[in-house]
Amino acid sequence: MSEAPQTDVSRRAALPTASLLPRSSQPTIDQNSAEYLDAIEEEWNKKVDVEIETLVDGMVDIVSLASIKDKDKFRVAQEAFQARCRAESMIRASNTLLSITHSMKLLLLLSDEAQIANRRDMELKQISHDKEEIKKKVAVLLDELLRPSVEGESSASNTQT
Repeated sequence: MSEAPQTDVSRRAALPTASLLPRSSQPTIDQNSAEYLDAIEEEWNKKVDVEIETLVDGMVDIVSLASIKDKDKFRVAQEAFQARCRAESMIRASNTLLSITHSMKLLLLLSDEAQIANRRDMELKQISHDKEEIKKKVAVLLDELLRPSVEGESSASNTQT
């Protein structure tokens, strides 16, 4: 009687583990920034290529196992086992790809210094422009505020003489 209610809400799952800065075996002291970034990019590309190759090979194997022929029960069971094993390796590869994309998103969000600097510079220009406009408005308002009293004093001094 105490069954858990069934819902269409997805189950909570832990976020994929991600390593933000994979350590390479090369010494980074002798590299300049561009070489270091190229090495990291090449490392990411190799990881993605390996996982995609695993997915493609798995799909090819599953399709080849799905051929329709005269098969006995043993052959059918053997191919089903092979298909399950291949599907599991494909799931691992797709989870690894998901983890890689998660890591790349984090790297983009956390280390996009150029974008942050561009936004900061644009905001600084806008604030400087707004400041100059406000200074001009204040100057005009001060002129309007002080002129009538200056003209009033000069007209009052003219009437006294």
